[in-house]
Amino acid sequence: MAVLRLLSGSVEIAAAIIMLKLNQVDKALAVNSGLALVGPTILVLTTAIGLTGMAEQLSWGKLGWIGCGVAFLLIGILKK
Repeated sequence: MAVLRLLSGSVEIAAAIIMLKLNQVDKALAVNSGLALVGPTILVLTTAIGLTGMAEQLSWGKLGWIGCGVAFLLIGILKK
């Protein structure tokens, strides 16, 4: 999970550097739009890894509530 978060942070920093080098709002917006795919993907992957590791310790009801929470997060992030 930590490696995925480091990768995500590295992508964010690289995108910021690219935006600074491009020095144009429209191109920076295109780069930022690409980042909209990275964030939710990393969120889902890290959550899946964490839940896989904890699946034995959690009941099906608790896993369902966690799944609902992740779904609501994704809906909130991706809905326009």
